[in-house]
Amino acid sequence: MLGIGMGLGGGLIMVLFWGALMVGAVWLARRIFSNGQQTPMYSSRPDASADEILKQRYARGEISKEQYDQMHRDLSA
Repeated sequence: MLGIGMGLGGGLIMVLFWGALMVGAVWLARRIFSNGQQTPMYSSRPDASADEILKQRYARGEISKEQYDQMHRDLSA
């Protein structure tokens, strides 16, 4: 009975292939069209205050002491 079809193994591989292709397409579309809904890298907590974020940026060396002092004064005003 050769030539009747792919058999059970071939059909299963085809279903797995197309399933993986669809999952990959959905994953890629979500990465491309995410609308920036990821949490910001400067804070692991979504409710971090501006002062906490400022301290974290200074601690990582993203801003200088002068920038930190100026921003801190601006936030306190």
